[in-house]
Amino acid sequence: MSLIDWLILIIVLLGIIVYGIYKSRTSKNLDGYFLSNRSMPWYLVLLSIMGTQASAITYLTGPGQAYTDGMRFVQYYFGLPLAMIVISIFFVPVYSKLKVYTAYEFLENRFDIKTRTFTAFLFLLSRGLSTGVSIFAPSIILSSLMGWNIYYTNIVMGGLLIIYTMSGGAKAVAYTQKLQMIIVFISLFLIGYIAVSLLPAGIGFKEAIKEAGSYGKMNVITTGFTKNGFDWKDKYNLWSGIIGGFFLALSYFGTDHSQVGRYLTAKNLSESRKGLLMNGLVKVPMQFFILLIGALIFTFYLYHKAPVYFDNTKMLEAQHTPYAANLNNIESKYNAAFKDNDKAASDLYRQQYKEELQKAFPHDDTNDANFIFLRFVKDNLPIGLIGLLFAVIFLSAWGSIAAALNSLAACSVVDFHKQFFVKNESSLDDYKVSQWYTFGWGIFCIIIAMFAHNIGNSLIEAVNILGSIFYGVILGVFLIAFWIKWIKGNAVFYSAIISEIAVIFIYRANIISFLWLNVIGVLLVIFTGVIFQFLINKKVISLLQ
Repeated sequence: MSLIDWLILIIVLLGIIVYGIYKSRTSKNLDGYFLSNRSMPWYLVLLSIMGTQASAITYLTGPGQAYTDGMRFVQYYFGLPLAMIVISIFFVPVYSKLKVYTAYEFLENRFDIKTRTFTAFLFLLSRGLSTGVSIFAPSIILSSLMGWNIYYTNIVMGGLLIIYTMSGGAKAVAYTQKLQMIIVFISLFLIGYIAVSLLPAGIGFKEAIKEAGSYGKMNVITTGFTKNGFDWKDKYNLWSGIIGGFFLALSYFGTDHSQVGRYLTAKNLSESRKGLLMNGLVKVPMQFFILLIGALIFTFYLYHKAPVYFDNTKMLEAQHTPYAANLNNIESKYNAAFKDNDKAASDLYRQQYKEELQKAFPHDDTNDANFIFLRFVKDNLPIGLIGLLFAVIFLSAWGSIAAALNSLAACSVVDFHKQFFVKNESSLDDYKVSQWYTFGWGIFCIIIAMFAHNIGNSLIEAVNILGSIFYGVILGVFLIAFWIKWIKGNAVFYSAIISEIAVIFIYRANIISFLWLNVIGVLLVIFTGVIFQFLINKKVISLLQ
């Protein structure tokens, strides 16, 4: 990377940090640190919601997802707009009326302390694991730029994020996410334009899309039906997106405090609703465009030689192994196949290269989908724009991870620390202990990031799988709380435990696509909750007799 790129990268990052610290001046108590004194307008709520969801993983691995699997991932978001309407009507008014710090306080009012605690624990576990994976995404960039060991890079990146989050709280997160999203949108449009402009003469945007479509990359709508019927293992199709995606979005935006905490910062109920509903309008087009960049990059590499393997750092490391000669030989064959315009042979040699690389690094995952977008940027963007784009990815990482760490600390303090350890502290003590919980969760997430390089999926898929394992059960508890008033605390508590064990077993058995786990989790909690409450009522009746 050139000196100009480095200067742009450093100036943009420092500028955002200074701006966030400047804007983070707020009261030093729980209301100020976690909820920005409930003072945010709807447009900041919107950008904060989008910035929290759209992490570095979205921009870094979204195009790679489309490059390898086509556009069908966009169907994952089809249920989101409907979920925003349901949350705005039913969820937000309850949270707003109760003036809660976390969504799980409501569960104690409705059920009991143990149900609140278990549900909050599921949130902490799922969000902590996902945030660890999110830290790994910007570490990929830093590792690739500097040639650093990925483990040391995770420590550096995680350490910066801890400082960034501890210094500002929710207000700094919200205001910096506003600038981050503006820079992100501008940069993505520029990259899409450059990808098309680098194509041969006579091939414009329309032709590039048509070319990608001829290779099956424009599969925006898929039904999941085969000659043998509906494929329940198909990850992304119209039905899993609308139904499974609806339940996942309903849980993520309605019960996951990393998102609930964003719209609790709004100055009133109306502002919260506006932010959520606008997110429902813009999220699907935004994700479509991010994936479209991946399809355009695919077309670009039809006319320009793609690397035989997109992770350049691992390629360099492989040169110091006994398999270097074999790898170089395969790469030479790959280059010759590209010159002969033999795509089938090129794909074969790419696969052989990965297999040989697996022998060189038997304990590592050789999936390079997470590096496709990064490699395209490094090899093809003009000086200056490379630095800006890397700054965008760092900023999106910082915004989303800071929001996640802030929410993890909020849940830890409100739902555990002040419940079981120290109930009566001064406002300043609350503020200080919140910062220490932020620090502790930052360390936990760094540890998780150490294992993310062998996760075996594209990162954007991995975080959604992690969420789906827990979200259905959490949502089931909340839906009972809202709408099935005759089911009480004991019944829902035991049904949640049994349902979570069942969902984990179903996931491990690999018998259905992960998006359907959200539906299964909800139905299991409600069904077993009804049974437990019936048995409890029968027992009470028999005792009375």
